[in-house]
Amino acid sequence: MPTSLTNAMTIDVEDYFQVSAFAPYIARTEWDSRACRVERNIQTILELLARHHTQATFFTLGWIAERYPQLVRQIVDNGHELASHGYGHQRASDQSPEAFFHDIDRAKKLLEDLSGQRILGYRAPSFSIGKGNLWAYDNLLEAGYHYSSSIYPIAHDHYGMPDSPRFAYEVRPGLTEIPITTVRLFDRNFPSSGGGYFRLLPYPVTRWLIQRVNTRDQQPGMFYFHPWEIDPDQPRVAGIDRKSQFRHYVNIGHTQARLDRLLGDFQWGRVDQVFLNQIAPLPLAA
Repeated sequence: MPTSLTNAMTIDVEDYFQVSAFAPYIARTEWDSRACRVERNIQTILELLARHHTQATFFTLGWIAERYPQLVRQIVDNGHELASHGYGHQRASDQSPEAFFHDIDRAKKLLEDLSGQRILGYRAPSFSIGKGNLWAYDNLLEAGYHYSSSIYPIAHDHYGMPDSPRFAYEVRPGLTEIPITTVRLFDRNFPSSGGGYFRLLPYPVTRWLIQRVNTRDQQPGMFYFHPWEIDPDQPRVAGIDRKSQFRHYVNIGHTQARLDRLLGDFQWGRVDQVFLNQIAPLPLAA
């Protein structure tokens, strides 16, 4: 049964060759020579959201925005929230405080220049803010961000902070952390809101998990996916290990249909509106 709560729908705007799992196989110097699929995939996502009269938040890489400024304009012209995914898709935990600040500041200024709107939110690539680099929140505050969605409170081999709060909380005065949504079962947090888990688990399981958060916890959910996850025709990356191959490609041909069902089964909105009670986009002059 659908609930009356509005959940946040988010998209991490990056291309298939930029995922962290492929970093050992695809050098950054190769990015410009790779066939980009992000334009086609974002068009499909915008059409899907429009059919469901849904507005979402697009955490967009500065690298993508710089090369495809028309995508940024299409996102904001369709009423969606533009947010930052950093500039170069480098994990926050792999950077010095100085390099991290440069990355997030560069991305924010670029996105604001292209969109004419204030950028309030940031999501770290691979949810890479954790116990070892909580200084990142000080940099986000200094750069002028109002919220972060950079923590996944689960145990995972690449990311996660399972003992962090499951729902939105003020991590610094004036800065809110909005974690990816989990379900608490058997004294453990279970993923319930997107990424590879959405492709791996049968759709009714995902629907039940989100319903449980909405009804049992009385909290809105935070869901995420990537444009490459709706693209079964993307070029296959050769030579990758079996685990990365499975995680990236499992059920990739079914994602779009599942998203179509998900958008119809729940109410969805932008992060700034769901969690910050922001009524309308904020122009730069505000």
